[in-house]
Amino acid sequence: MGDRRMLKKLSEALWNYYTLLLIILTPLLLIPLPLVIGTKEAECGFVMLLMAIYWVTEVIPLSMTAMLPAILFPLLGIMSSSNVAKEYFNNFHFLLVGVVCLATSIEKWGLHRRVALRLVTLVGVNPAWLLLGFMSGCAFLSMWVQNTSAVTMVMPIVDAVLQQILKAHEEGYSGEDNPTLELDEINNCTAKNKETLSDSTQPDVPTETFTSVQIPAESQPAADEAAENVPTASCRRRQGQMLCKAMCIGIAYSSSIGGITTLPGTSANLIFSEYLNQVYPDCNSINFGNWLLLCLPISVIMLLLTWFWLYWLFIGSDFKFLWQCRGEQSERERAVKKVLEDEYKKLGAISSQEIFTGVVFVVMILLWLTRSPGFIPGWGSLFPHKSNYITDATVALVLGVLLFFVPAHGPSRKYEAMISWKEFQASMPWQVALLVGGGFALAKGAEESGLSLWVARLMTPLGDLPVLATVTIACLIVTTLTEVTSNAATITIFLPILSPLAEAIHVNPLYILIPATLCTSFSFLLPVSNPPNAVVYAYGHITIMDMVKAGLGVNMIGVLALLLAIATWGIPLFSLDTYPEWAPTFNSTTP
Repeated sequence: MGDRRMLKKLSEALWNYYTLLLIILTPLLLIPLPLVIGTKEAECGFVMLLMAIYWVTEVIPLSMTAMLPAILFPLLGIMSSSNVAKEYFNNFHFLLVGVVCLATSIEKWGLHRRVALRLVTLVGVNPAWLLLGFMSGCAFLSMWVQNTSAVTMVMPIVDAVLQQILKAHEEGYSGEDNPTLELDEINNCTAKNKETLSDSTQPDVPTETFTSVQIPAESQPAADEAAENVPTASCRRRQGQMLCKAMCIGIAYSSSIGGITTLPGTSANLIFSEYLNQVYPDCNSINFGNWLLLCLPISVIMLLLTWFWLYWLFIGSDFKFLWQCRGEQSERERAVKKVLEDEYKKLGAISSQEIFTGVVFVVMILLWLTRSPGFIPGWGSLFPHKSNYITDATVALVLGVLLFFVPAHGPSRKYEAMISWKEFQASMPWQVALLVGGGFALAKGAEESGLSLWVARLMTPLGDLPVLATVTIACLIVTTLTEVTSNAATITIFLPILSPLAEAIHVNPLYILIPATLCTSFSFLLPVSNPPNAVVYAYGHITIMDMVKAGLGVNMIGVLALLLAIATWGIPLFSLDTYPEWAPTFNSTTP
């Protein structure tokens, strides 16, 4: 008995300190690489594996793990401390600063709420259209601000609408002619209570079926009425809960889907863009315009298919609402519409601060699109001797700094800038900035040590496969790993691996790097997969299993839409079928 207690206490102690044990044991298990093998490649591999394990398990903060190259590379003789330090702040960080300045102004003056509410009210309050409206609004916002910010902007509005829906269910609104919101689920539940279950997976039936449901002849009329009333009320509540699940999950997923559309939409896109600048300085293939041309159709396809999938999974399989004319609104639809209208009225008339922020927003997009569109000379050509000196970060910084000194109010009030440093600092994702710097340092170390070349030779046999098969394998691996680690950490790990792989099999590096980058945003399975999932999970409307079931389908939708894009319009857009001059020629027979 005493031995059992001791073993139990020991196991509890080990469990309580498993984080510390993992921190200590991981480098001890990997130490043979630098000590036994002793080559520069092995030493850099030790750092890379150590960082990958720490990033995946998050035993120490991600940003602190990103500082390991600054410690270990000089100690192992891979790079000098000053050279490592240069990798921690570069063009990416300037772009991030400019984008965050704009996002801070958007959030401070409430422009995000006005845009989201206006988009939602345009599509109506039918459950299906309401779901699509909120998803579209969140996706649009996440194109320009961080995904987490977009979700935190939209979710309070969504929660207010959901509370109104649940309240309506509790009060027992009859929904006289509202098949999409109430009758479908009631039919399903009533059928279950009458023991007429079938193996069909479709949870709802047309309205006509509901109005002509016949009571079994052998049942007592009074008993039938009593049996029907109770399940009807409970089924109304359940239908409201299912709509809540669809709405919350849709918001989380649409933020990730919208984020892939633009280069500043997610940190993974920015990391990829800066990696190209660092590793392939002569590559001018990626800019804001052609990235938008590639990814906007992917986002639209994913958003629509995800909307269909979530509607079918949580609300019903009857899609007649797509071609039916709108009839008279039910009591519940009118209640929801009133909530949206009241929320919009609270905003009041559009303010001068919102107008100025909107103008800066539009100007930033136009300058990004026209700097170097590719098919025609952009405004960057006005500086012929310094055209390569100007980047999207230059535009973002100019307009971002502008917000720090443009007065928010007229001369009748005390001077106040559009945003302050304190407000900017609260919005600035410093963790992402350090994480990205560590990734660039790791990539540079892999190049300096020769680890990239060693990995390329190791993966050369993949060249025997069709290119699309290689891309599919890379996408599946990245999509799987990004479910358990941060998107930025995942792309930081894989860019230095996939880039030499493309060179080894003599394939345009963009053919593999672009799909891998986009797949890091396909983290839909778990609340811990990314911050937007965690934010909506915290509202308490969904369970982990709800997210897993929905996420499996959306993952499949995302990968298939991405492969379709890369294999069709992506090839002529980026000349993916030719090996570019800016990529080095790799000879696998080199000793």
